[in-house]
Amino acid sequence: MNVRNIIEQREEKFIIPAGAKSKDSLGRQSFEELDEVRTCYMVDRDRIIHCKSFRRLKRKTQVYIKTWNDHYRTRLTHTLEVAQVGRTIGRGLGLNEDLIEAIALGHDIGHVAFAHSGEEVLNEILPNGFSHNENSIRVLTKLENNGTGLNLSKEVLDGILFHSGFSSTEQKSHTLEGQVVKYSDKIAYVNHDIDDSLRAKILFMEDIPRNILEVLGDTHGRRIDTLVRDCIKQTNSNIEEGKLQVGLSKKIDESFKELRNFMFKEVYNGKLLRNERDKAKFILEQLFKYFYNHQDKLPEFYRNISINEGKHQGVADYLSGMSDEYCISIFKDIFIP
Repeated sequence: MNVRNIIEQREEKFIIPAGAKSKDSLGRQSFEELDEVRTCYMVDRDRIIHCKSFRRLKRKTQVYIKTWNDHYRTRLTHTLEVAQVGRTIGRGLGLNEDLIEAIALGHDIGHVAFAHSGEEVLNEILPNGFSHNENSIRVLTKLENNGTGLNLSKEVLDGILFHSGFSSTEQKSHTLEGQVVKYSDKIAYVNHDIDDSLRAKILFMEDIPRNILEVLGDTHGRRIDTLVRDCIKQTNSNIEEGKLQVGLSKKIDESFKELRNFMFKEVYNGKLLRNERDKAKFILEQLFKYFYNHQDKLPEFYRNISINEGKHQGVADYLSGMSDEYCISIFKDIFIP
């Protein structure tokens, strides 16, 4: 008996009926023989963590652009925090932790340089718009591995595609594991962005409405603990009632959404970050125009995409893969004497 079979037998014992068992996966776009040691989701996790796009996340900023302090989050450290929160919730629910981890590690792999500013620029420029979750799918299926993609399991791609948004009306992942990552993403970024904003001294604890802190907790650790515990408790209750939906209790959900709205108003769309976003957007806009008008300056890989799929797509793929520092470096090379 190979190791994978043993792991799959363990999944039968420890993963709840509503969870995603590896042996029941819908498979990959292109058929592959099963690994003797790893389940399909373990293989996917390894492929994502070893790909070039994943490594570039360390130089892509989360909220604060071009930070000077190693303690600020980057897109990579955010990804790791999402994976850890997700695995904790997944274990509390009896779900497939390997699937959760694979989705979490790949969920932001298509993000642009300069945090959400880059996404806004490309969304305004491209004829069909731009969203980082859809771009993550493009990166993992069409751009990575020299254009052949990573051939990931359909459940992993589904979880990555539907991880964004926080509205109850938005389409959800078809697996509970994917839904867990969606909540883990929000739990991680709202709380670590508070932490970074306090460090940057553009936010102070007394600024946060007291009624929110009384419900969720007055420290970083307490808030995450409250949200994780409540998510496990409420989701287990949902499952017992036959509702396959990850969620929070009404009281916690309302406070969490209020906290998230507060962060959008005071931090994400605040004056300081708006000024920095305008600088970043200017750089990306100029680079897009330059490469759109000088297709021959694109690297060969992206030049071929530009020829086969259109200049908008080739330039967007090139820019979306850049880290903040590389983007600034290219801008200097082109426009600064």
